[in-house]
Amino acid sequence: MIVLGIDPGTISMGFGVIECQDNAVALIKYGALKTLARSPIGERLSFLYQNLQSIIAQYQPAEVAVEQPFVAKNASSAFAIGRAQAIAILAAANAHLPCFEYTPSEIKMRVANHGAADKAQVQQMVMLQLELKEIPEPNDAADALAVALCHVQVMQLEKLLNR
Repeated sequence: MIVLGIDPGTISMGFGVIECQDNAVALIKYGALKTLARSPIGERLSFLYQNLQSIIAQYQPAEVAVEQPFVAKNASSAFAIGRAQAIAILAAANAHLPCFEYTPSEIKMRVANHGAADKAQVQQMVMLQLELKEIPEPNDAADALAVALCHVQVMQLEKLLNR
């Protein structure tokens, strides 16, 4: 099964594509879609949507996993991330793909085995689990791979529980 993980953002949206067969997970592709920070929000969202459509068409994921925005002190930042999250969900829906959402603490718990893990710990675990020689860059791409790995682990656990 191929999974597309997405770390939403309106300036930089991370994506990670992995394949899971039985208990083996392999990296297919990762990167970040970068928009011009000063361009109108409509243009940025359109750019992100069109590029996500291309990624979905190229890699043919079976499922999409998206990180939910974390609302802390900066509500406007969470609102912008929510817009990007909606674009990711829309791209999945228009491709008739199931889309799953995970909180940052869920992702940290699944990938680093600790819900309060810091970014460096999560990135290190992404590198180890995908047997990479270095931490994926940019950070948004590493985060998107963590989302995809989280989803794979959730699906594997569900499969075991349903047996």
